[in-house]
Amino acid sequence: MKHLHVYRGVFLRAGSLAITVALGLSSGAVAHLAQSNGSPDGPLNGPPKGPPPEDNTGTQERLGDTSILMDQVAIPDAVSSCGTEPGYPRLLCLTELLKSSASDEILEDMQLDYSVEQGQNWSNLPAGAFPARPGVFLGELNLEQRGYVKAIMMEAASLTENDGYDEMVQTLNADDYIGTISTDYKAGYSSYNTKFAFLGTPAETGTWQLYYGGHHLAFTNTYRDGVLVGATPSFRGIEPFPRFLMNGRENMPLMQEREAFTALLRSLSEKQQEAARLEGVYRDILAGPQADDAIPEEQEGLSVAELSEEQQALLLAAVAHYVGDINDEAAAVYMQKYTAELSDTVLGFSGTTEVNTENDYVRIHGPSLWLEFSLQSNKSTGEVGNHPHSVWRDQTDDYGGNAE
Repeated sequence: MKHLHVYRGVFLRAGSLAITVALGLSSGAVAHLAQSNGSPDGPLNGPPKGPPPEDNTGTQERLGDTSILMDQVAIPDAVSSCGTEPGYPRLLCLTELLKSSASDEILEDMQLDYSVEQGQNWSNLPAGAFPARPGVFLGELNLEQRGYVKAIMMEAASLTENDGYDEMVQTLNADDYIGTISTDYKAGYSSYNTKFAFLGTPAETGTWQLYYGGHHLAFTNTYRDGVLVGATPSFRGIEPFPRFLMNGRENMPLMQEREAFTALLRSLSEKQQEAARLEGVYRDILAGPQADDAIPEEQEGLSVAELSEEQQALLLAAVAHYVGDINDEAAAVYMQKYTAELSDTVLGFSGTTEVNTENDYVRIHGPSLWLEFSLQSNKSTGEVGNHPHSVWRDQTDDYGGNAE
C-alpha cells in the first residue's frame, strides 16, 4: 500500500513523487516540505509529520523582509525596575513591561489562550511555509518592545556563548543570510518573521507557555504556578552550516553540538560502535514537528552503562548543550535527572562517526531524555553541503506534561 502524506497542498506519494503546489509556494519552500520525515531506509516510510492547517491567518500579507538586528537591540531602561535577581518574579515583571507597551492589535496576536494544541504549532519550516505558528512577528514590534522580548528571552534562556540566547540570535542571522541569496520570497526568509507569544497569561498561578519560534527554531518553556515544568520540545536547526558571516559577526550555532557528538562517537571502540550502530539510514530526525508520538517504545543501540566514566562524561557534555539552552538553574535540574537515568539510557548512531556527512545521525534515548541530531542536504541556500536538524524532548514533560 502506498502512503500519502499531505503538507498544506504539497502531496508526497511514496514510490513516486508528485508535487502539487496549492498556495503558490516556490521551489525552495516546496523543497522544505518535501524533505525526509526521518524514518530509516527512506524518506517517506515513517510516522508522517501531519499537515499544517490551511493559511487563514493572513501570514503572507504580514511577512517582512528586513533584518531586525536583534543582537544590536538595546534593552529598555525600564527593565531596571524588575531588578537583577534572576528567577520567575523577574520573568513575570518583564512580561508585564512588554504587555503594557503593546497596542490592542499586538496583544491580540501575542497574548493567547493556553492549549497544548496551540503549543504543538512549531516547525522547522520558514514562516511562509508554516503559517500556523501562533504569535506576533518580531518585526511587527517596535524597538522598545523588541528590547523587552530580548530581556525576556535572556532571562528564560542561557547566556552561554553559542548556546541559549546567543544561539537564537545566530539562527535569526541565518535567515537574514538566506534572505540575501534566495529568490523564494513567499518563504519569508528574514529575522523579521520569527514569532513570539504567551500561550496563557503569565502569572504567579496557572499554566502558560513562553513561545518563541521560527525557521529552524522552537523554544517552548511551560510554567505552572511559578515553576518551569517543561522546556521541550526544543528544536534547533541551521543553514548555512557550519559557519557563516552575517550581521557583523561569525555565526556557528550547532557546531558545538556536532563536535560533542563527534568526540563521543570517536571514543567508542569497534565493539561499542557495532553495538551502537542503528539499522537503516536516517535522513532526518524522527520526533520533529507534528511528530510528538514518533519516539519508539523500544530502545536501540549501546547501553550507556557499557561506557567508561570518561565516555559517559562526553555523553553528558553533549546533553548539556541542549539542556544548557535554558537558564542555568533550570538546566541543573534536568541534568541531575538525566545523569541519574544514565544506566537506563542508550546511545545510537547511523552513518559516520565524524558527524559531517549527509545522513549522519545520532540519538540518545533514556527513560526521560530523547535527543536527535541529523545531517541532511541543504534546502534553503541552494549551496552544496549539509545542515543539521536536532531536537531535545523530555518524554515525561514535553509541553509541561500537559495533554490539552
